Amino acid sequence: MATGAAVSRGTDPEPLPDGVSSSSEVSLDELQLSQRNHGMHLEGLRYDVTPAGMHYLLIHFDVPEADEASWKLSVDGLVRNPIELSMADLRSRPSVTTTVTMECAGNGRARLSPRPISQPWLGEAVGTAEWTGTPLRPLLEEAGPLDGAVELVFAGADRGIHKEVEHDYERSLPIADALGDEVLLAYEMNGDPLPPQHGFPLRLVVPCWYGMTSVKWLTRITAVREPFEGFQQLAYRYRQEPEDDGTPVTRMDPRSLMIPPGIPDFMTRSRIVDRGRHVLRGRAWSGWGAIERVEVSEDGGSTWASAELGDAVSPYAWRSWSFDWDARPGVVELCCRAADTAGNEQPLEPSWNLGGFSNNAVQRVSVEVRARA
Repeated sequence: MATGAAVSRGTDPEPLPDGVSSSSEVSLDELQLSQRNHGMHLEGLRYDVTPAGMHYLLIHFDVPEADEASWKLSVDGLVRNPIELSMADLRSRPSVTTTVTMECAGNGRARLSPRPISQPWLGEAVGTAEWTGTPLRPLLEEAGPLDGAVELVFAGADRGIHKEVEHDYERSLPIADALGDEVLLAYEMNGDPLPPQHGFPLRLVVPCWYGMTSVKWLTRITAVREPFEGFQQLAYRYRQEPEDDGTPVTRMDPRSLMIPPGIPDFMTRSRIVDRGRHVLRGRAWSGWGAIERVEVSEDGGSTWASAELGDAVSPYAWRSWSFDWDARPGVVELCCRAADTAGNEQPLEPSWNLGGFSNNAVQRVSVEVRARA
């Protein structure tokens, strides 16, 4: 797989680096983060397009105060024609609506051992939305990046301190990736103005890449001659030790999730179903290529059977799948895994890295099948 993540450190006897815990219990600080941010309810997988309130959410600092009437976007740096645009200017440009599946790079982090300390995602940090806005490419072509420009830095209005470094939230893209026809300057989500927590009044949307790339509350695009080394750019790298240079976190690795069958236990979320025929349903996606296969296991991953694939919602969104399951009494562990056209397949076990990124190990759902019909 094209992630750069390494093998599990779950049995490593050496002292743990800072920012990693051997405990499965989250701290009050992590609990506080989880109250500000939220994952998608897995039953929300039934929707082609995730309702805005169900879509996963991660806000690094605070939601900035924003007034659309006075909001400006500047394009500057190594460009021939610096540009400043109001929201009215942006809305007057040609618009498109694109359905995009977006996933947090830290999705699955809390299931790693030892556990990287940060937003404790289990597996629900994903959502699919219809983003409406104007394509970025024509705007960049008008600005005209000069020959020496190698990247574009996208800056948001949110500012804070992380690991004692005060900074605006900023991320960069290579020029070639930013010029992709699918990259949007979005001002609507699911047909309505962007909610404040999703970047009102303007955000970047970069399909196929993990969500940290799609900068919210976008105020500035700067063409630069050297690769950007801002805090958020360097934070999202696959590392085994803090001093490692690592490799960049970029596109979403393949993942499949199922709608948990039956009914849940309130505290454990384990599932209870009655014996008999059931149809398991879910979604699968990848930022490296189209989903070409989803498999389901009824025995914790020892044996697998092919699921039936439905249509992809869009070239940049998840694909539905279904599986006929004959549930027999007992306790079983259901699993699902996806593979894409680039040759990537979900692993049975997670690969560990210091930031807890791209843990796309197969989903495991414990189910008690009751004998009553």
